[in-house]
Amino acid sequence: PNKRRRGGGNAGRISARERRLLDRLINQEAPKMPSQNPDVKVRPITASAATGNRDNNILASKSEGFFNRPKTAAAALVRASSSGRFRQPPRPSSASRPTTRASGAVKQEVQRQRRLTVGPVDGIADDEDIIRAQLLATAVSGPQIKIEDKITLEHLNKLKSSFEEAFICGSGTLTLDEFKEIIRKSIGIRAKNDERISSLFMKIDSLSKGFIDWDEFCTYMQLEYAEKEDAYLRSKQVKFHLPPVSETTPHRETVLRINQMNDGTFVAVSQDGLISYWSHNMRLKRTKTVMAEQNANRQKQKWITDFVLMPQFNKFILGTGDREIQFYELSTFEPYCQISSLATVPLKLDYCSTGADECLILFGDSQGCVNIVTIQSTGETLRLWKKGPKTDGIASVTVESVASGRNTQFIRWKVHGDWITDLKYYNDIRSVISSANDDSTALVIGSIQGSTDITEQLKENQSQSSKRATHSYAMSVTRKRHAADQSVFRVYKGVKTFDFNKDKNVIVTGGMDRVVRLWNPYVPTKPVGMLRGHNAPLFHIAISSDDNRIFTISQDKTVMVWDIHDQACLLQVRPKSHMVRGDLQACYYSSMTKGLVMAAEKMALLSQKLRSGLHGDIPTSHKEPVCCCMYNASFRQLVSCSEASTVKIWDFETGTAIFEFSKAHGEQAITCMTFDTTGRRLVTGGRDGKLRIWNYNSGNCLRTLEKLNGVEEVTDVTYVEMNKNRYVISVGWDRRINIYRDSAQDYYHIQNPQANWNDDLNEGHTEDIISIAQCPPNLLATSSYDGEVIVWNMISGHIFCHLLSSQPHTYDDLSLDGDLSVCKLIFLKSRSGKKDAASLMSSGPRGCIHFWNIYHGGRLMGRFFAAKHHGVSISSMASDSKETVLYTTDQMGFLCVWDISSYCVYGPAGEDEIPICLSSWRAHTESITRIELVEEYNVLITSSLDCTVRLWTTTGEYIGTFGQDEPWDIHQPSTYCHPMVPYDVLVDPASLPVHPSIESKHTTADVIHEDSIPDSDDSDDDDDDKERKTKTPVYVYTKTDYVIDDSTIADELKARPFDSGTGKRLRHEKLKPRPKDQGGPNAHQNLKCFDLDDDPPEPERPSLRQEVEDPFDMSFDT
Repeated sequence: PNKRRRGGGNAGRISARERRLLDRLINQEAPKMPSQNPDVKVRPITASAATGNRDNNILASKSEGFFNRPKTAAAALVRASSSGRFRQPPRPSSASRPTTRASGAVKQEVQRQRRLTVGPVDGIADDEDIIRAQLLATAVSGPQIKIEDKITLEHLNKLKSSFEEAFICGSGTLTLDEFKEIIRKSIGIRAKNDERISSLFMKIDSLSKGFIDWDEFCTYMQLEYAEKEDAYLRSKQVKFHLPPVSETTPHRETVLRINQMNDGTFVAVSQDGLISYWSHNMRLKRTKTVMAEQNANRQKQKWITDFVLMPQFNKFILGTGDREIQFYELSTFEPYCQISSLATVPLKLDYCSTGADECLILFGDSQGCVNIVTIQSTGETLRLWKKGPKTDGIASVTVESVASGRNTQFIRWKVHGDWITDLKYYNDIRSVISSANDDSTALVIGSIQGSTDITEQLKENQSQSSKRATHSYAMSVTRKRHAADQSVFRVYKGVKTFDFNKDKNVIVTGGMDRVVRLWNPYVPTKPVGMLRGHNAPLFHIAISSDDNRIFTISQDKTVMVWDIHDQACLLQVRPKSHMVRGDLQACYYSSMTKGLVMAAEKMALLSQKLRSGLHGDIPTSHKEPVCCCMYNASFRQLVSCSEASTVKIWDFETGTAIFEFSKAHGEQAITCMTFDTTGRRLVTGGRDGKLRIWNYNSGNCLRTLEKLNGVEEVTDVTYVEMNKNRYVISVGWDRRINIYRDSAQDYYHIQNPQANWNDDLNEGHTEDIISIAQCPPNLLATSSYDGEVIVWNMISGHIFCHLLSSQPHTYDDLSLDGDLSVCKLIFLKSRSGKKDAASLMSSGPRGCIHFWNIYHGGRLMGRFFAAKHHGVSISSMASDSKETVLYTTDQMGFLCVWDISSYCVYGPAGEDEIPICLSSWRAHTESITRIELVEEYNVLITSSLDCTVRLWTTTGEYIGTFGQDEPWDIHQPSTYCHPMVPYDVLVDPASLPVHPSIESKHTTADVIHEDSIPDSDDSDDDDDDKERKTKTPVYVYTKTDYVIDDSTIADELKARPFDSGTGKRLRHEKLKPRPKDQGGPNAHQNLKCFDLDDDPPEPERPSLRQEVEDPFDMSFDT
């Protein structure tokens, strides 16, 4: 190793640190190969063994957690290090990479992995600490698996023993340091994961006692996994719209099959040849009978056995009871050609396009044979067939000519011992799957071509050549596939229906035994799952790979939905629920409309209840509008609440869901939320008038705070710690300030508020209180719906000052009640000691941001309009820790950033003085309910009524939506969605900037009919503009019902604004000619009336005394 390389110098020598690394690498125990163990015999892997071992259990992924974080490279590196397996360190950067050649040589980058050999090794850094630092940085940069997800039953037994030892010592509890030591010893976690261990300890110790016991640990683990299971089941829920959409069917015979075209139109065919077209919402488009001309001159009617679409060539294929396969034009229903003289009746048809101009036509018959017609140059072949002689008005070719054709081939396999019940060809696996009611050959997967055995192939070629030489082809002679060319599945009582999915690698079968079986297509010996629940034979099976669901319908019209991974029933819809009457004739599952189409007495569409939204690709965080959200810096998590009383916890750094629990306030919505001072407990308020304190990491309700009487809605809540006492203060529609003491010594689960302040009862708010804010050490501010802001002294309970603003001079009262509500209050704590500065901000009244000085009785220091449009209220506000930047959101989804560093600091601001707007953008399409600033990462979090919670940079770059498919990394800007914006915001018309030519016009009529308005003198331009312009349209976004008096309605009717419009419809109504009265009877009086026969004539009964040659001919002549 000490020999020098070419080039001289010390470039070829190994340094001392490299030698230490090599020694450690050599001393590691290399993984043993199978040949190194003499006790283990190595069995060569054959093709059949490899096939049998492939995906033996397709449902192994059902044990994966629903909220597991994405597996990143860093997480994989940590798992590899914990398991003791060899890992390759990351490549050192160019700045720290050592020089392996003489000075002046070009530095080389190592592109190969580390070798397990002895000798000079390139790419090993001279400094061992650099590699350690890079490994640590790589491991910590990405999201990691939580410790509670790694705990197994063995780990629980070890932890229980440790807690029992602590109990024997006398305490029975563990502190944080003791808990860290036990976790490291029991689970084998290294010291660098102390932060995660501390996070787990904080989640368990929600009351901040500083110690935990075994009961608290078990309670946390049980509740967490119980809520995870509930959340997982909620994510799997499926519902149908009941009753289904139904329409009277025009078919008088049995419907054989239902298919769907590329445009979403459903096509149904009955036995008598009637074809009906249905829209996606089950509205009948048109009908056509294709057998009318052929049955016109026939004594015995021709019946249809099956049909299939041929969309590549705009045709459809029918199988008839006269042993024919007929081709028809899909657009005109005109007969094109047919294949006649088949050996048996085609019971089931299938078509598949295998290339640009190649296809397969398959049919199964009553003898259990699979018949395959391969066609090359399909267009040319069909045109050639159309030139053949006509039979019953349709060009016909015999199956012998098809078998001996230049571009066609006919193959016939004897597969089943009974007639074929279903038949499908899957081009993904190049195989035909057929089923029958035969136990020994219930389901068969076979190839198209014959065996690859050379001897058999020579015999077949000689036999076929001799037959072609004699111009005869014995169609009755069938062949059987070689055992290697097919896989046979044995099922009790056979298989009536099946479906296969390549992505899931699963075959689902059903038959007379009423059991749904799941098979691995490569393991025909035993099913991987058996689903029981039907009480009648299976009629139809469909796999939805997008939803991981299986839809099964039995002959008694019971619909069941199954989960593929869990093998559990998600939903069962009985006939009494969907009310589909009559015998089930045909069924089809549409992946486009996500519904089941059933043909019985009526055509019915049973569609699923899908997620509401403007666009299917728009990711949403909740299924319901999001009422509020808050960021928890202790755990680096985001908590959001919805109107369905669902609480979700998100990983802030990736945007993935961690945990959720529902029905926090029953069926009532959650309206507000806050954290305690430690960040370990969550306080929520709801429309039921109650407050609940949660250990939100486990979903455990620790305490319920409610009033003695009244269930008025809680609108806002805050957590206050004053003089080592902790309080939860809430406000709402009861117009009172409710104070609850938060004490660890209070063991009652339900707690009532303290007595109200006297000033609150006598001089408090007279309208509903909307917002509350607290300023240390003892100030509290509340705002109400009438625009009044009151500042309180929490120690004495007296009113510090009343704040009420007057109407601005330039303000137009756009809404009916003046928009006096104040939705948000913020104390500027850095200005609280300045007597001449504004220290309180309020978002309202009248859509303005108000800056108040609370001293000397309170006075208004400044105000400005912060909304992008007039008549829109400010919904939420947030400021940075230095209180120099203000972030505001409005009810149209816009977000604005203001510089308030010098606004109202040294005195009142002027009437026209407003802060500088640094930036603005639209974040949502509906009202933003909450905005949170995370200064550690310089990002903003917004929640909205559009069911989304989104993350933005402070400069307006879109990072992503919580709950989207692709997670982001908050440390890597390359993972952000920027420069893209949310799709719903992009397509919304309100997001467009205002054009100067449109901004000057106030109505749509002014813009459209600008050229039609006659010109006037310059002196009268201002007067004409004033007459044409109307007021700005009113934006009403609150939930309050306004009352309009009679005088207002009378004034509106006198103004007659509808006469001034110039719309086309109004102009047409005014100018259209009126019909003149010519005298005499009108058209209605000239209508002819006819009498109706009440009793129609009785038809003649058919004569049964006829000599029939065929005893099975059941047609009668009347």
